[in-house]
Amino acid sequence: MKRVCIFFSLIAILTLDGMAAWAQKVNVDWDQTANFQGYGTYAWAKGTPAKNQLMDQRVVAAVDKELAAKGFKKVDAGTSPDLFVAYHAAVNNKTQLDTTNMGGYGWGYGWGGGNSTTTVKEIPVGELIVDIGDPKTKKMLWQGTATDTLSDNPQKVADKIDKSVEDMFKKFPPPKK
Repeated sequence: MKRVCIFFSLIAILTLDGMAAWAQKVNVDWDQTANFQGYGTYAWAKGTPAKNQLMDQRVVAAVDKELAAKGFKKVDAGTSPDLFVAYHAAVNNKTQLDTTNMGGYGWGYGWGGGNSTTTVKEIPVGELIVDIGDPKTKKMLWQGTATDTLSDNPQKVADKIDKSVEDMFKKFPPPKK
């Protein structure tokens, strides 16, 4: 009986650990030599927008909101902005295998019989990259990336976009040296 309890505890830990692997992941990187003090305006540049136009609008609105909160003003690209902002979106599928053991005693101890069933799930994972560069020097200054599983529910995806962009821009502009 003790072995069965240990086995189920191990399965629970592995399941929870696997679920954590699908959690939102946000990273930022920037040019360590750049001085972000002189920038105040930005314009959008062409990136790789989300295929769904509503999601595209949500990403742009989320980035606009965060930049406005940081004191940046959006201008037209033709008015010589201090920064260009572009985003890239992609959806990929990750494969998840779930195996369930049925019947028998001893699960994996080599005795007792039974059979197992493995199901394969394709989990959609979205990736969002936000690039910010200097149009005068043509240098990339800052990049934020976020990956997370996607839902069939558009509101949940919209909430994840907002949260991902918010988390990215916690580190923009980067701290002074």
